[in-house]
Amino acid sequence: MASGESVEREDRPGGGRYVIRSGGALSELTFQDHGTRRIADHTFVPPAMRGGGVAARLVEALVADARLGGVRIVPQCSYVATAFRRHPEWQDLLATPD
Repeated sequence: MASGESVEREDRPGGGRYVIRSGGALSELTFQDHGTRRIADHTFVPPAMRGGGVAARLVEALVADARLGGVRIVPQCSYVATAFRRHPEWQDLLATPD
Protein backbone atom coordinates (compact mmCIF):
# COMPACT_ATOMS: atom_id res chain seq x y z
CA MET A 1 0.00 0.00 0.00
CA ALA A 2 1.32 3.40 -0.90
CA SER A 3 1.82 5.85 1.93
CA GLY A 4 -0.39 8.44 0.21
CA GLU A 5 -3.53 6.34 0.60
CA SER A 6 -5.54 7.75 3.43
CA VAL A 7 -8.27 6.48 5.66
CA GLU A 8 -11.65 7.92 4.71
CA ARG A 9 -14.74 7.99 6.91
CA GLU A 10 -18.08 7.42 5.24
CA ASP A 11 -21.13 8.21 7.36
CA ARG A 12 -24.64 6.91 6.85
CA PRO A 13 -27.72 7.06 9.08
CA GLY A 14 -26.99 5.08 12.23
CA GLY A 15 -23.33 4.39 11.51
CA GLY A 16 -20.75 4.23 8.78
CA ARG A 17 -17.34 2.89 7.95
CA TYR A 18 -13.67 3.73 7.64
CA VAL A 19 -12.12 2.71 4.33
CA ILE A 20 -8.76 2.50 2.61
CA ARG A 21 -8.77 2.01 -1.14
CA SER A 22 -5.69 0.60 -2.84
CA GLY A 23 -5.30 -0.70 -6.37
CA GLY A 24 -9.01 -1.35 -6.77
CA ALA A 25 -9.23 -3.16 -3.42
CA LEU A 26 -11.20 -1.92 -0.44
CA SER A 27 -10.41 -2.40 3.25
CA GLU A 28 -13.05 -1.37 5.77
CA LEU A 29 -14.03 -1.13 9.40
CA THR A 30 -17.79 -0.73 9.85
CA PHE A 31 -19.58 0.73 12.86
CA GLN A 32 -23.00 1.48 14.25
CA ASP A 33 -23.73 4.55 16.36
CA HIS A 34 -25.93 4.23 19.45
CA GLY A 35 -26.00 7.52 21.30
CA THR A 36 -22.56 8.10 22.76
CA ARG A 37 -21.42 4.57 21.91
CA ARG A 38 -19.87 3.51 18.62
CA ILE A 39 -20.07 -0.24 18.00
CA ALA A 40 -17.19 -1.44 15.82
CA ASP A 41 -18.76 -4.53 14.27
CA HIS A 42 -16.62 -5.64 11.32
CA THR A 43 -13.12 -5.23 9.90
CA PHE A 44 -12.04 -6.60 6.52
CA VAL A 45 -8.74 -6.33 4.67
CA PRO A 46 -8.31 -8.19 1.36
CA PRO A 47 -5.65 -10.93 1.46
CA ALA A 48 -3.30 -9.00 -0.84
CA MET A 49 -3.27 -6.05 1.61
CA ARG A 50 -2.86 -8.01 4.86
CA GLY A 51 0.24 -7.71 7.00
CA GLY A 52 0.91 -4.09 6.13
CA GLY A 53 -0.85 -2.38 9.02
CA VAL A 54 -4.00 -1.50 7.09
CA ALA A 55 -6.42 -2.79 9.73
CA ALA A 56 -4.43 -1.01 12.45
CA ARG A 57 -4.76 2.28 10.55
CA LEU A 58 -8.53 1.80 10.35
CA VAL A 59 -8.75 1.22 14.11
CA GLU A 60 -6.50 4.22 14.81
CA ALA A 61 -8.89 6.42 12.78
CA LEU A 62 -11.84 5.03 14.77
CA VAL A 63 -10.06 5.81 18.06
CA ALA A 64 -9.02 9.31 16.96
CA ASP A 65 -12.58 10.17 15.92
CA ALA A 66 -13.97 8.78 19.17
CA ARG A 67 -11.64 11.03 21.16
CA LEU A 68 -12.66 14.08 19.14
CA GLY A 69 -16.36 13.27 19.17
CA GLY A 70 -16.72 12.26 22.80
CA VAL A 71 -17.96 8.76 22.05
CA ARG A 72 -16.92 5.43 23.52
CA ILE A 73 -16.23 2.29 21.52
CA VAL A 74 -17.78 -1.16 21.86
CA PRO A 75 -15.27 -3.50 20.17
CA GLN A 76 -17.69 -6.13 18.84
CA CYS A 77 -15.28 -7.05 16.04
CA SER A 78 -12.53 -9.44 17.18
CA TYR A 79 -9.77 -7.41 15.49
CA VAL A 80 -10.85 -4.21 17.25
CA ALA A 81 -11.13 -6.06 20.58
CA THR A 82 -7.57 -7.37 20.15
CA ALA A 83 -6.32 -3.87 19.28
CA PHE A 84 -7.86 -2.50 22.48
CA ARG A 85 -6.10 -5.19 24.54
CA ARG A 86 -2.80 -4.21 22.91
CA HIS A 87 -3.29 -0.49 23.59
CA PRO A 88 -3.93 0.21 27.27
CA GLU A 89 -3.88 3.94 26.49
CA TRP A 90 -7.23 3.46 24.74
CA GLN A 91 -9.01 1.96 27.76
CA ASP A 92 -10.71 5.27 28.61
CA LEU A 93 -12.64 4.93 25.32
CA LEU A 94 -13.84 1.41 26.00
CA ALA A 95 -17.58 0.96 26.42
CA THR A 96 -19.44 -2.21 27.29
CA PRO A 97 -22.29 -3.61 25.24
CA ASP A 98 -25.84 -3.24 26.58
